Amino acid sequence: MRSVPIGRFAPLVILVVLAVLPYSTLQVPVLFDGLLNSPGTLQLLALCLLFGGLALSYDLLFGFTGLLSFGHALYFAGGTYVANLALTELGWGLGAALLLTTAVGTVLPLLVGSVALRVSGIAFSMVTLATAQVGSILVLQDPGGYTGGEEGLALDRGQVPDAFVGVFNTVNLYWLALVYLTVVYVVVSWVTRSRAGRVWQAIRENERRVEVLGLRPYTFKLLVFVLAGLLAALGGVVHLLVLGGSTPRTTTSEFTLSLLVMVVLGGAGSRWGAVLGGVLYTYLDSRLTDLASSPAVQDLPEWLRVPLSEPLFLLGSLFVVVVFFVPGGIAGLVDRLRSRRRRGEDDGPAPGRVVEQLKDRVGAGMSGPRDGI
Repeated sequence: MRSVPIGRFAPLVILVVLAVLPYSTLQVPVLFDGLLNSPGTLQLLALCLLFGGLALSYDLLFGFTGLLSFGHALYFAGGTYVANLALTELGWGLGAALLLTTAVGTVLPLLVGSVALRVSGIAFSMVTLATAQVGSILVLQDPGGYTGGEEGLALDRGQVPDAFVGVFNTVNLYWLALVYLTVVYVVVSWVTRSRAGRVWQAIRENERRVEVLGLRPYTFKLLVFVLAGLLAALGGVVHLLVLGGSTPRTTTSEFTLSLLVMVVLGGAGSRWGAVLGGVLYTYLDSRLTDLASSPAVQDLPEWLRVPLSEPLFLLGSLFVVVVFFVPGGIAGLVDRLRSRRRRGEDDGPAPGRVVEQLKDRVGAGMSGPRDGI
């Protein structure tokens, strides 16, 4: 009788645990200030799940395709502001605002990607950085008085369903963030196992060889660029509902750098690694901020108090440690600790095999079975 790997059901088990977590009345003093089902804890967990999904959308670009974009924040912020304007200024319902965000979240990365992807390497990164800076400047300058400038734009709760309004409904926002993470994980899992996903991984390894095989890397890169941007824009809607407004901080290139740190911390090219990196970074960012203002830190000597009072310094130090001492991030460390029996259950084929498998597919007319591809 063939045994079924336990790891295959791990995502489902984790999903069930996360879904029932708001019913728990446990208190974890070191990790959280209140009960697990308290509004403050649920909001923090909702943000962790949200940024886990957002980091995974960025990993689709960086980890699976090898595209180092500095403009991913543009689409996330675009989703936040477009949905907010539709709700607050136009008076639309949440469903209509979501449809508009989906349209903008598709068209905007399509326009940017069609230009940026004409170049590669550092030039591509600089073009995406420039577009992100343009978006950030427009939001801060607030032409027309629509974005709120440096103050941001508060959400009109009257246009939002009652299920997402009020402290007692924080649990629904938590579940909404969980749904977003689940959708992103399922979509990324499916597309990375598809034929396009194999091409993306081959582009990451050797774009020239993909061209030799008769494929157009530009088309496949534009496809993944638009998909990642759309997933980020949808995450912006969730962020708007969880925090109750739009903030210019999400438009900056520094925000995209935070996503890069999340992916590197968890492990680029690993689905669960990117999610874990996003969750861990968001949690540490929040808790370290609280720690910086605590009496325990303020009473320390200056040479300790100053660095401990800067969460970004601590997170940056963690990033350096991971890059130098834990290559591949948490996922890479786990992979190295796995036995050879478990290596066959990795997300994709070994790096050196992707182009060869793609070559075999092309040679067979790309008509092979769809078992996992």
